[in-house]
This record gives sequence, C-alpha cells and structure tokens, in this order.
Amino acid sequence: MAIFDVIVDNVSKRYRIRSARTDKRTDRSGFTSFLSKREHIWALNNVSFRVERGEALGIVGQNGAGKSTILKLLSSITAPTKGEIAIRGRLSALVEVSSGFHPELTGRENIFLSGSILGMTRREIARKVDSIIEFSGVRRYIDTPVKQYSSGMYVRLGFSIAAHLEPDILILDEVLAVGDAAFQARCLDRIASLRDSGTTIVFTSHDLAALERLCHRALLLHRGELLLSASPRKVIDEYLDLTFAPGLTASCPDRDSPGIAEFVSLEFQNLDDGAIRTGAPMSAQIIYRVNDFIEDASICVSFYWPSGWLCAQLTTASKLGPLTLQPGELSIEFLCPVLALQRGSYTVDVSIERDGESIDRRSRCAILRVDPGAPALGDLYLDHTVRVCTTCDSGVQEQHAPP
Repeated sequence: MAIFDVIVDNVSKRYRIRSARTDKRTDRSGFTSFLSKREHIWALNNVSFRVERGEALGIVGQNGAGKSTILKLLSSITAPTKGEIAIRGRLSALVEVSSGFHPELTGRENIFLSGSILGMTRREIARKVDSIIEFSGVRRYIDTPVKQYSSGMYVRLGFSIAAHLEPDILILDEVLAVGDAAFQARCLDRIASLRDSGTTIVFTSHDLAALERLCHRALLLHRGELLLSASPRKVIDEYLDLTFAPGLTASCPDRDSPGIAEFVSLEFQNLDDGAIRTGAPMSAQIIYRVNDFIEDASICVSFYWPSGWLCAQLTTASKLGPLTLQPGELSIEFLCPVLALQRGSYTVDVSIERDGESIDRRSRCAILRVDPGAPALGDLYLDHTVRVCTTCDSGVQEQHAPP
C-alpha cells in the first residue's frame, strides 16, 4: 500500500492586488478622495496531487503558472484560500533565497539560526557546520555578515543548510537558477543522493534536462491549473508544445515590411520514413525568400537542449563556405546520415548570417521531437563500428560489427 508524504486536495490560492484604476469620492464637506480599487487573482485553482514517500516530483510551467505558490503552500509560508494540504514527515524547504537569514549576522551565525528554524538541534548543527560550509563554497567569507553576500553566495549557503538537514521531505524552488556550474553539479549530485536514500523531493527548475534526470514524475501547471501529471519526458514535451510552436514544421507569417531575407518554412524528415529517431538519417529543409543580393552569407539551424543551452548546429559555412544569395526563393537541405541527438524534444532556431551578424533570425521557431532509436546512454549517440580481437592458441580471431 502506497504511503503519501504530501497530499494536496482541491487547493486554491487567491491574492488581492491593488488595481491602477481609482474611484473618485466626494463627501458632504466637499472633500474629494481617490480610492484604489482592489482586485483578486487566483494563483491556483482546484489543484490536487499526491507525492509518494521516496518519490521525486518536478513541477513545470511558464512564469506565473503557480509553481512557486505551490511550494510556498507546502512550506507553510502562506496558507491556501481553499482546500487542504497534508504533510507527513520532517520538511526542509529552500523557497526564498534569503529565507531564515538575518542580514546583520555572519554566515556561520546564520547557519545556526536557519538550521534552528528548519528544525535542527544546536548539537546537530555543530556536528554538521564544517560540512555545510565546505559544501557551500563560501568558507572564505563565512564570518562576514551575509548582507555583503552576492545572491549566488546566499543560495549556495541556503541550499547547503537545507540539504544537510536530512529531511523526510525536501522542497526546492529554482535552486539551480543561481550559482556557477560547479555548484550546480554539486546540487544535482546532492539531490540525487537524497532521492536515492529515500527522501521525498518536490522541486521546480527551468533546467528541464536536470528535472528529467532527477524526477520520477512531473506536473504541468498552466495559469494556476494542473494540466498533466505524467512521466517527466511526457510533461516536458507537453510544456514545450505549450510554450513554443507545436509540430515539426515551422512557418513564418507575412510581414508588413519585408526585410532583405525572410524565413518561410522549416521541415524535418526521416529519410527512411517514419518518425525521427536517434541513429537514423534525417534531413532538414529550409525555405527562404531572398529580396536582395546577399554576399558572404551562411544559413544556420541551431538545436537547443530543453534547458535552453545550445546543443548542436547545422551550417552551410562548414561545408560550402560563404554563399552569394540572389533574389528569389532559396531552398537549403541539410542531410544527417546518422542523427546523434538522443530521445527528447529540442527547440530550433533558424538564421541567415553575414559576418557573424543575423540578417534574419527565427528564435525557437520549431520543435524537433526525436523518438528512441539506436540504444545509447548519455546526451548524444556516437555512430561507431566495433572490432574485437582475441589472441588464443589457435591464432588471432576477429569479430566485426558493421557500421
């Protein structure tokens, strides 16, 4: 029988905001006053979900979808307007970067203060303080008031304290958004370690690749409503479809004032027919409308990880060098004999460039969805052949695997 550490039942959250509109009122004495109207917005609307003990749950959604509101409700920073929330176990939360910190106290003093707020005993904090400082990477400034810390130092120290609490439930809000690559790697390793040890984890992150690696399940929020609860890959695909242009084909609407060159369309195809798969041949066909002569031009197709980082690029410059484009319709086809991209969804940019500057650029104009194909672990599939040689009494035997 499943044991649930977090139960969210038909939860709604309403905030009252002050409108820019005002009411003009005049009393009997002739005095005129202006009163701001107050309006209400629903940050969450009848959201329900459960998190099993030991499960890692990711929450995905656009800005304003209600992700941080849910985490604040789970952390008891604010209370729901409607519905009920049940938490079973010791909870540690890193929702606000500076939550639990006093600006006038040093980093070391704030470790004891914040740790106490999170439920740690003084003896427990003293036993872990050196490990917390070492993990945070702020040892040099640990006896400096935290008001002098950068936002990155704040979140590194805050995450280190929360991660060393050894909680039953860990709540994290965009902890990977601040900090250098080394700190982010330590965060991911620590979160994975806590997950593997049975800690229940609920967190949001714009690093969708990290969310997919760390989470067992994900939720998709949109305008305060829960749209989908499914595997991280399915939720990420739905989120990208919601955020960017859906499908594998992109097109550009007509402009009122045409530029030197205009992007018309982009289409991906599996040359063996069927879905686009890892290790299979793929073509990318682009159509441009060129309105004037362009010298020293190159056409680029850029693929981005779900996290937003550049993954790979196709460019005419690597094979053909600078191009001279004449007015008319321009068709470019890139052929990839073996697609190296792993299963997933990639956002795509298309551009015409000259001397490193974009003449026409379409950012995130399409989504390339890659289905499972050649089996491989990691971020990319490397096409390869294999030769195995065995030396024995009967001589040398070889085994070949064809390309």
